[in-house]
Amino acid sequence: MTDTEYLNMALAKMHPGQWFGFSSKDQSYETLIVHDSSITKPTKSVVNAKIQELKDAETATTNAKTSGKAKLKAGEALTDAEIEALFG
Repeated sequence: MTDTEYLNMALAKMHPGQWFGFSSKDQSYETLIVHDSSITKPTKSVVNAKIQELKDAETATTNAKTSGKAKLKAGEALTDAEIEALFG
């Protein structure tokens, strides 16, 4: 995923609906605008923490898939996380 995709995903997970947009084609924190007056603009550190949370989850899923495949080949038992990563 690109940095822009991570930014959009992180923002979308913070509140329901289309509460945010960007003031230019350059989608970055600096151009972030809030459409919903009941929501305040999150700080850059909050947005970056959410992005890191998404990246960590993606890494954990990738690692679970890799270890799950190896365990299947070896005939070993899988963890719940590995089963979820491999089979949904």
